[in-house]
Amino acid sequence: MTHYLADVADAWQESWDRQQEAYLPDREHRIATMLDAVLAVAGEDPPRVLDLAGGTGTIALRTLDRFPRARVTVVDQDPVLLALAGAALEDRAEIVPADLRDPSWTAALPGHRYDAVLTATALHWLAPERLTTLYAEIRDVLRPGGLFANADHMPDEGLPGLTKRLIATADTRREARYATGAALSWRDWWSRVAADPRLAPLHAERQKVYPAEHGSSEWTPPAAWHLDALRAAGFTETGLLWRGATDATVAAIR
Repeated sequence: MTHYLADVADAWQESWDRQQEAYLPDREHRIATMLDAVLAVAGEDPPRVLDLAGGTGTIALRTLDRFPRARVTVVDQDPVLLALAGAALEDRAEIVPADLRDPSWTAALPGHRYDAVLTATALHWLAPERLTTLYAEIRDVLRPGGLFANADHMPDEGLPGLTKRLIATADTRREARYATGAALSWRDWWSRVAADPRLAPLHAERQKVYPAEHGSSEWTPPAAWHLDALRAAGFTETGLLWRGATDATVAAIR
């Protein structure tokens, strides 16, 4: 069955990408690096990939571009983003609504023993104690030798002064893009969602899911914190897969 958003799915995906790239100019590079690691652990077999907190399915779409026979699952809680993911991916991926704050989220998965669990710029909304526990839950849905990769804001704690200057430079560049119309801000993008007749009901549902203060409680520890938490969760190998300015990708092998 054709998704009711199918005729606008590509346009919304492009709009989402441009909005995200205003924050993350090297967004595609970090995802490509994660997919390189998927190839390394999966070899010639079609990988089973979980796009965790996957939003519009950004990682899922790029996974299927790279590995057309991959079996992909997208998990998220946002009704708007899940609808856009479903419209873009159609029957090429499983779309699973689940709240990662609830330890029972794994029960909604179509199957365990993934080759890779990938996530980007999403888990910083979780409280430290919940993220620590989530890492153990992620380990449990991976096959032995499977890969977990998390790309997010992870400043280098050894460069506090430089980090502040890098953030200030990025903020200035991003505000210039907003001022010239080169990209939409997060707030403007969601305003357009709310104004779209097909997405407005989902936007209203989203407002019930997320508290008014959502977006103000980010927690972005350095990569070293994540690596310690991953080791404590029982992963056998942990380390940095990628770094770009104030962001990094931590990787772990079950």
